[in-house]
Amino acid sequence: MVQEPQAIVNLVVEACEDKKAHDVTVLDISEISLIADYFVICSGRSKTHVKAIAENIQDKLEDEGIFLKRKEGFQEAYWVLMDFGDVVVHVFQEAERQFYNLERLWGDARVVGLA
Repeated sequence: MVQEPQAIVNLVVEACEDKKAHDVTVLDISEISLIADYFVICSGRSKTHVKAIAENIQDKLEDEGIFLKRKEGFQEAYWVLMDFGDVVVHVFQEAERQFYNLERLWGDARVVGLA
């Protein structure tokens, strides 16, 4: 079942919160990039935590018929990138998130409020 990007974002945020991800941020990049409509960015405290968050996101979306197109960085679990088409998810360990600072890099994107 194909869902609207905002519905996918809501599922991703819910999956992040289920696993106690830190500092969940949603950027609407639809006006400034052709890559995707949204970036969801969050942090985990350890390699194990990052993997648990990423696995929960993938499982929750698969349960809804939304399948991952590509996943990078899962083995190392410093920065896991998950591509769901219109929604790209970044699950970081905190040090990597601070270093890459995607929120600053994509500073022209609108930050979407979380419900």
